[in-house]
Amino acid sequence: MDSAATSSSSSSPSPLDYIVLLILRPIAAISFVFVFIALGWLLAWKLVLVHVPLVQEIFGLRKKPAKFKPQTRRLSKYYNSINARNSSVVGPGSVAL
Repeated sequence: MDSAATSSSSSSPSPLDYIVLLILRPIAAISFVFVFIALGWLLAWKLVLVHVPLVQEIFGLRKKPAKFKPQTRRLSKYYNSINARNSSVVGPGSVAL
């Protein structure tokens, strides 16, 4: 009978068991979920998301190159030459139709 009494007293949970059960296990479970999500995000970022232009613009990874307009274009040169010819033919005092 003594063995039955000692086994029942040794099987009752200690205060340390309650601390582990109520505090440490939920913290470990939540941290495991966050680490799993972070690893999934990192993997998706490295493999896929870095190459998506929208994500690049949102996070400022791709600098938009400044597009400078050329000083004179082909058509503007053409029209400028026509205007120069017309102004020299018409003259300053005459009226053009």
